[in-house]
Amino acid sequence: MSEKTELLEEVDTLFTPKRSLDLNYFLYLLLSLIFVGMFAFPKIYITQQIYFKSRDIAKLKVEYDTLKEENKLISASVESIKFKNQVLDTLF
Repeated sequence: MSEKTELLEEVDTLFTPKRSLDLNYFLYLLLSLIFVGMFAFPKIYITQQIYFKSRDIAKLKVEYDTLKEENKLISASVESIKFKNQVLDTLF
């Protein structure tokens, strides 16, 4: 019985060699993660900066459009006042 178990253990070690997790494996894994991080984090940072800048630009565009409309209203009001003054000046 013991020869049978020994033989099965040897066959098992031949077919499925046990790989120990040594220091080289962890260094390889760590370097791989650092390499992936070197490419992923700048992309994330740049995408985030583009998002915040576009948000600021959209906010400024809304303010610009509002000020343009206010300028049109004020210009129309000024023209109306000028017209009234010219008409009233000619009457007196």
